[in-house]
Amino acid sequence: MEPQRTVEQAHPVQLARPGLSSAVQGGAGAVTDQPRAAFGVLSWRVNLAVVLGLLAASLLAWQYTIEQSISMRGMVMGLGQIGWLAQGDMGAGVFLAMWVTMMAAMMLPTIAPIVLVHLGVARRRGRGILATLAFIAGYLLVWSAAGVLPLLVFKAVARWGDDIGQAWLPVLAGGILIFAGAYQFTGRKRLCYEHCQSPFGFIASHDFGSGAIGALRTGAVHGAYCLGCCWAMTAVLLAVGLMNLVWMVGIFAVFLVEKSWRHGLVVSKLGGVLLIALGAAVIARPTLLASIAL
Repeated sequence: MEPQRTVEQAHPVQLARPGLSSAVQGGAGAVTDQPRAAFGVLSWRVNLAVVLGLLAASLLAWQYTIEQSISMRGMVMGLGQIGWLAQGDMGAGVFLAMWVTMMAAMMLPTIAPIVLVHLGVARRRGRGILATLAFIAGYLLVWSAAGVLPLLVFKAVARWGDDIGQAWLPVLAGGILIFAGAYQFTGRKRLCYEHCQSPFGFIASHDFGSGAIGALRTGAVHGAYCLGCCWAMTAVLLAVGLMNLVWMVGIFAVFLVEKSWRHGLVVSKLGGVLLIALGAAVIARPTLLASIAL
């Protein structure tokens, strides 16, 4: 069965072919392919179970992340903390486990719409929940791989420490903030954002066959688009501290609104403006860096 036909049968709408942001035609008029429409695929009981399951996994990840953040409170975890916190080190396995847990805490609630659509299609094909769990695993696998770069930065900071001098740190940290803000206005950001905002269009156009392997690949591709949408703002943590709870909660809130609201790109651009202004302020006034990295 063709993936587009399966999506249409899983939800009483007709997918228009041109463009991810195209309207989804239904019997009662045009329904926009957006995250909110995903909650019409399955019954409210299934929706509730899926959302509660994702929230429960996220809350467990948040609990572990908070514990780790408290235990590392006196350790340098970002550029803004060099010189006034103690240098630390940890094994690659421990760091990546910490990173994956942190990403699960921040990202799992944001993918509820695409998970619901995937589950609806999987049930129509007779595959059930296991295929959707493989989809989620593929999604998290991409974010796990993305932790290699923060690991390298952390290792470099732990090795060089105070010996590298601090005069350039505000410039580098401010540059990261400015770049992260500017990225919110790029075509690449918009492209990835549209994939994240179009759960029906994504599932219809990214089908890798039946079974767990196909679902894993589909989840990985969606994870790659999600990474393309969110990586720049996540990179802010390199400047203010990878385990900075205040910034993590703020970034999580931006991601959740961005991926759940049809005008989420406005929120991203507003955040981009604020990051650009903050980055410029850090470069102009270096002492500000320590304040935002508390």
